[in-house]
Amino acid sequence: MPETTLAELLERNRRHVKSLSVGYFDAVGSTQEPAVVSVSCSDSRVSQEGMWAVEEPGWLFTAGNIGNQVWDIHNGEQVLSGDVLYPIRQTDTDVAAVVGHTGCGAVTATLEAVRTADPSDTPPGIEARIESLRPVVEAGLADDRVSEARDVGLVDQLVEYNVDRQVEFFRGDGAVPDSVTVLGFVYDFQGVYGDTEGRCYLVNHDGETNPEVLQEAVPRKFHSHVCRLL
Repeated sequence: MPETTLAELLERNRRHVKSLSVGYFDAVGSTQEPAVVSVSCSDSRVSQEGMWAVEEPGWLFTAGNIGNQVWDIHNGEQVLSGDVLYPIRQTDTDVAAVVGHTGCGAVTATLEAVRTADPSDTPPGIEARIESLRPVVEAGLADDRVSEARDVGLVDQLVEYNVDRQVEFFRGDGAVPDSVTVLGFVYDFQGVYGDTEGRCYLVNHDGETNPEVLQEAVPRKFHSHVCRLL
């Protein structure tokens, strides 16, 4: 057993406990009404609470998996994952954020799987996620907007393409009320979209992807947070 890691986890939790103010959980101790459900890619460099500066409990409902995928398979059918649908149906959350990130390992792995015919020794659980992302990457490669000849990397183009497809699937699910707003972002910590590392760039607003129209949806001071590669 890695004792050092265990001790570090406990020490980090002790610091967390000490940082909590008196009554920190009082308002949400028995119920929750999160304003936003966020699904991001599972990555040690991408903190959902961090990117949205969440300091209070109960505001953000988080879900995550490799490739920030909003779908799952139920009885052989692709459905909206309960991880993101639960807060919408059970806690009246009416804003959803799908967050991809630059240099995504899941997109990279899926791209490699699409391009190679070699047998894979990928564990089944990881392979399942890659295979569910495969149709997105294949469609992205067939899209005229996606090209290796561009200055921006192919993976980052496909990351944005994937966010668009996840937003589309989310909005198209019949269990999601029309009143729910579904937003698409790319979290950039590599300076792909601009010089500000750690910024979430709005790339999709309820299916709208035109940057000029997207800018109209936010105050002027946030216009620099709107950017697209495709």
